[in-house]
Amino acid sequence: MSQAENPERLRPNREVTVDDVRQLMGASTPHFALQLRERIRNLIRGLPPDHPARIEGEREIARLDKIAFAGEIRGHAAEAGLAPLPSLSGDSSR
Repeated sequence: MSQAENPERLRPNREVTVDDVRQLMGASTPHFALQLRERIRNLIRGLPPDHPARIEGEREIARLDKIAFAGEIRGHAAEAGLAPLPSLSGDSSR
């Protein structure tokens, strides 16, 4: 996943839509969250604060910030019998 954007989305005088933001959101996983956050940030830059695409984009940026750092959970109730990875549990002795 790169931070390169679809050139059609960035054409001058093209109206940014909520659908543009949602197309980027579709690929959101913890692994790609920071790259997607930047792509959405670039897409909504310059839109007025009350623009629907900006509101949706800012909401998604907040969600991507959250999953980028705490979105992947291993072990626990989701996978009975598996312990969290040491990098996720803070226990480096494992």
